[in-house]
Amino acid sequence: MHNVTGILAMRRLALLIMLAIPLGALAARPDNLQPLPDAPAPQNYGSNDTALEPQITIVQKDSATFQEYRVRGRLYQIKIVPRVGPAYYLVDDKGDGIWRRYDGQDNDLRVPRWVILEF
Repeated sequence: MHNVTGILAMRRLALLIMLAIPLGALAARPDNLQPLPDAPAPQNYGSNDTALEPQITIVQKDSATFQEYRVRGRLYQIKIVPRVGPAYYLVDDKGDGIWRRYDGQDNDLRVPRWVILEF
């Protein structure tokens, strides 16, 4: 029986400690709080800039259809749709002039390449 009362006393003590912690946190609150300033209005960073939209040129040949993707005049991707077989892409990932082939079912990670801001 003595063991049970000891356990109950420990539970009461733990309950008192858990109740005292939030009260202590409220007491530590500073009195000189100031409201935050209003957030600045969102700015339009050239969302109407048509130079950032890709221009697609379609070239028809006997063996395939080529779709050339350009941004600001720079060719960065070519989609090749052969008459026979699946379509594939040639992509200049780094802008170094080295073209890499990507099939439709590849697992390579390609990070989105959006221009956010230019100086």
